[in-house]
Amino acid sequence: MYKYTIARQLATKRVITNRGDEVGKLTDLLVNEVSGEIEFLLVEVDRDSKLIKRLNPKERIIQVPYSAVTAVSDVFIVDERELATAPEIAQ
Repeated sequence: MYKYTIARQLATKRVITNRGDEVGKLTDLLVNEVSGEIEFLLVEVDRDSKLIKRLNPKERIIQVPYSAVTAVSDVFIVDERELATAPEIAQ
């Protein structure tokens, strides 16, 4: 039950860069089943975001490497440099 409470609290949190640019909203997490570590955030992109327009991802949902996350509070903050070089986004 505790896991589901945490999942509900995380759902739809905003994801922004360390420079304050909007990326989108968290939709899910990809977790390594063996280690239990979070590997990626699944983020529904904000098509109005200047950053997203510049990166021009092909999909509406992108995978943001968890290594790009620098802080979590009311929002997820990700390092823009890691985001721009992630192969799941920069195609």
